[in-house]
Amino acid sequence: MRNSRVKVQKKKRKKITRADLNVFESEPSSKGKGIAVKKKAKSKKKEYASVLNIMKHMSPFEVKDILIQEAKKTAKKRKATMLNAGRGNPDFLNTTVRDAFSLLCMFVTDCSNRYLKQKNLGLRPDKKGLARKFFQFLNKQKKSESRLFLEKAMRYAIKTFKYDADAFIFEMTDAALGDFYPMPPRVFPFMEKILRAYIDQILYLSPKMKKTKCDLFCTEGATAAMIYIFNSLKLNGLLRKGDEIAIITPIFSPYLEIPLLDEFKLKEVFIESDEDLEWQIPDKELKKLENPKVKALFLVNPANPTSVALHPHVIKKIGQIVRNKRKDLIVLTDTVYATFVNKFYCLLDEVPDNTICVYSYSKYFGVTGWRLGFIMMSQNHVIDKLLKKLPQKQKKILYDRYRMIHPDPNNMSFIDRLETDSRHEALAHTGGLSCPQQAIMTLFSLFNLMDKKQKYKDDVHQILVKRMKYLFHNLEMKMPKEKGNTYYYVLLDFIDIAEQKYGKPFAKYLEKNVHLLEFLYRLAQEKMTICLPGEGFHGPDWSLRVSLANLHDNDYKAVGKNLNDMLKIYYNEWKKG
Repeated sequence: MRNSRVKVQKKKRKKITRADLNVFESEPSSKGKGIAVKKKAKSKKKEYASVLNIMKHMSPFEVKDILIQEAKKTAKKRKATMLNAGRGNPDFLNTTVRDAFSLLCMFVTDCSNRYLKQKNLGLRPDKKGLARKFFQFLNKQKKSESRLFLEKAMRYAIKTFKYDADAFIFEMTDAALGDFYPMPPRVFPFMEKILRAYIDQILYLSPKMKKTKCDLFCTEGATAAMIYIFNSLKLNGLLRKGDEIAIITPIFSPYLEIPLLDEFKLKEVFIESDEDLEWQIPDKELKKLENPKVKALFLVNPANPTSVALHPHVIKKIGQIVRNKRKDLIVLTDTVYATFVNKFYCLLDEVPDNTICVYSYSKYFGVTGWRLGFIMMSQNHVIDKLLKKLPQKQKKILYDRYRMIHPDPNNMSFIDRLETDSRHEALAHTGGLSCPQQAIMTLFSLFNLMDKKQKYKDDVHQILVKRMKYLFHNLEMKMPKEKGNTYYYVLLDFIDIAEQKYGKPFAKYLEKNVHLLEFLYRLAQEKMTICLPGEGFHGPDWSLRVSLANLHDNDYKAVGKNLNDMLKIYYNEWKKG
């Protein structure tokens, strides 16, 4: 497969109105069979041109909405089912932790009710003796997987982290109750140690890195984390308009869009991974990081949409460049898919003091609606050193900004600035991720820490691999087996597939005369199947992303067949001339 046709739309997207969408709502009718066929073909071409003109200005996730609209209309006519392989939201989810969290809430509300005689009213439970009451409550509950897990999880945390039982149970139950603001706002103290142990485990961090002192800031998923980071880098004068930011591509499309927003206006430098190298990065691309004009490196690892993790030798080369030539480089890595691969190797192990690590629980535990994530940074981070080197004028501006909420603004760490900036300083005292979110996030972390044999991970992996097999079998193509593949998505290069199936002449015709967005539009309209354009992720022009996470297993047989059939339709049309 090739990666030579890489191109990304950088034009400003126009606002799409309902009138724009109505251009392809209906088809004109005509008399006479021969005339009707010709007019219908002409009408279809006009329709494709109109919709293409709209979609080419849009993000892949907005394109998806147009495709869904068309697929739903066809599905309604045929009384059939639409197959949306466009979204990354998983259809699998962890049930044990959810049940356990419900039990935790039941316990603490039961405690609260005992303080007042009035119906529907309670008071915050006392800390003293709370652990004893908690375990007594669990013993009275019906035996279940969730009850056993909750008891084991609490005892595991108390023993492993040497916590005072009453203090820890109080922090967890009071957080579940959600009756107070998060305090401290960044993350609850007992929970922070558990979250740190979890990230150490899933990123397979080295013993040396595990000993590195780091701070965490809980956020509303990776989405909020990225917004907070970019905003604070700008506010603190570390990223200015016109600065260059290196982005490893293909990448999650909003991450291509954030740097170009008016409030940032950064210049993007693409570090392009190579499909022929199993989506690894050639040395000539990595050399771009040596340019001192590049202020930051931005990546998703394992990648979205390719689903492939960077090999350790690539991570080490990046580490060497940072240590030897770019000690001031800020590295921002989204590791949301790290839980789906074994022996993951993270940039934290190479350059911990340069790396801002973002993680989200969304995909692995099926909690996209909960918005659970965090930022982790070394306490000896290069950003804190860069803050000390800012010009005096900039320091004065920042001093005035932070002095209302910090006794020593000049020595305020960047991660603390992240938290206060997220609430515009004036509301910093109400900052932080909601308490119930932090509580359930801690339970998910304990679930994984206690799963020594990684049974849950293996079960999820088997689901995704099975779906990949079904897809490729029905696409009638050989399944790729890249090292470090999460199997969460697959990026299909359809020019390459067309060449393998029908030869070079057809592949060249397709590439020259048909836009992928037209192919995807017809796929939705005729086959009721939704996929996303890879070009929007800065992938190959004729690539499309299939999510293997959000449909049932057997649906991927239909997705593969529909993709195959759609390509065959184009081939037959080409043969007819």
